[in-house]
Formats: sequence, structure tokens, C-alpha cells
Amino acid sequence: MAKDAGGWDYIWNPRTNEFLGRTAKSWGLILSFYLVFYLFLAGMFVFTMYVMLLTLDDFTPTNQDRLVTPGLMIRPRGELLELRFSPENTETWDAHAQSLDTFLEPYNDIYQAQTNDDCVPDQFFIQEDSAEVRNHPKRSCQFNRTVLEECSGLQDRSYGYQSGQPCVLIKLNRVIGMLPGKEGLSPYVTCASKKEDVNLGQLAYFPSNAAFNLMYYPYYGKRAQVNYTQPLVAVKFMNLTMNQDVAVECVVVSNTIAPGAERDKFAGRVSFKLRVSDQ
Repeated sequence: MAKDAGGWDYIWNPRTNEFLGRTAKSWGLILSFYLVFYLFLAGMFVFTMYVMLLTLDDFTPTNQDRLVTPGLMIRPRGELLELRFSPENTETWDAHAQSLDTFLEPYNDIYQAQTNDDCVPDQFFIQEDSAEVRNHPKRSCQFNRTVLEECSGLQDRSYGYQSGQPCVLIKLNRVIGMLPGKEGLSPYVTCASKKEDVNLGQLAYFPSNAAFNLMYYPYYGKRAQVNYTQPLVAVKFMNLTMNQDVAVECVVVSNTIAPGAERDKFAGRVSFKLRVSDQ
């Protein structure tokens, strides 16, 4: 094939009617092949997705890697799990109080009485399906805000921050189907200083046994159990040393939950820092 100075004969050769070295028939065969090939791949993808969706349950994961040790988390979380404030400076703790107000709004006693059941404590609230009949939506047990007493925000709108006795709420992460206790013993929370030479002083827990009662388990998932209210434990630090950084670690204790590995700082535990300043 001759090529002129501009190279245009390679793009279109009028003598052979070739475009980029191929005739129209050759280009047609190539395009037809790739069209059929990609339509086949698209069809296989759609068919595979359709078969996979048929195996999924709208309410329960078909396959889930159940955590051996669920995590703990706190409210308020602060920045990087650090709570620094001055009782005399409202601006340093007001955001924490507002965060707790918002978080606890669904726990108001009136709302709980309207949406959830008054369950029997210290036993699992198991709701089995009946053969092919799905028991949905599943009911949930009441967790009333008043159970948190001094940390409910009802008696003290500042949650203790204005008096230098901060409240921290602790929750156990949700795991579908988990039964976190046996023989009627509920998992409970205990908090301590991460440094042996630092004394946290007196701690007050609400409820007083610091337990996540068994009646809130098992959890069936947010679609199956739409009104589920996660149980909480509040810890109030009664006499923290002023102007001192305190590293706190709270852990869950249970006769069915394995202790978390040291390398996973959120497995069965949560660590955070507190500092109460006088200015």
C-alpha cells in the first residue's frame, strides 16, 4: 500500500476502499463479534446477580462473620474519644450535653411505652418464626431513660459536666443473633484507669449493676426489629482530679463473650480520655 507524504492513504485508501487497513466487511465482522461478546458478558452478569438476590434474606444476612467479641462505644464521643472541659466554661461542655440530649430522645419513657414491650428481665426475649410464617416485625423491650437516673439528663440537664462530675454512656455494639450471657447472668461493664498510679475516684453506674440486661437480646436486625432500643450503661465520675489527663478503659464482662485481643482496642472494650480543667 502506497503511503503519501501526509500518510492519508493508510487512513483511507480509495483504490481498495480500506479504512485503517480493513475493508467495511472486515470491520463489520469485528464489531459484530465484540457486540455479541459483551452482550453475553452483560447477560451472564445480570443472571448471576439475579440468582444471588434470590438467595438473600431481606431481614437477616445469609452469611455473616459473627464477631467473637463485640465492641463498645461511648457517648458523647468527643474528638478522638477525648472529653476535655471546664465546669465554669459552658462552651466547653454544652456540645456534649446537646449530643446526649439528641442521643437519648428515643429513650424517653413515654415513647418507649408507646412503641416497646415491658419485658421480663434476666431472660432472653426470643421470638421464633412459625414454620414458613415470618414473625416480622419483631417486638422490642423498653429501655426507659429514667433508668439512667443522674445521667438521664432529666434531673441534671448538664449531665454532670457543670459540676465536674461527667456522665459517659456506654453501649455494646449490635450483633444479630448474639446471646451475650447464660444462666441468667447479664453482661456488665466495669471501668478503671489505664494507669495503675492514677485513681479515678468514686464511680457511679446506672443502672446500679452496670448490666446490659438479657431481655434486650437477641437482636434480629434493624429491618426485622424496627423499634429496637439498644441498652445502655451510664458511668458517672464523681471526683476526678482537676487539671489531670485521665485515661479510662471500660470493658464488658460476660460468661459467653470472649475477652478482646489486646491489639483490638475496641473488642469488648473502649478507651477514652477525660480532663476536667479549672479554667
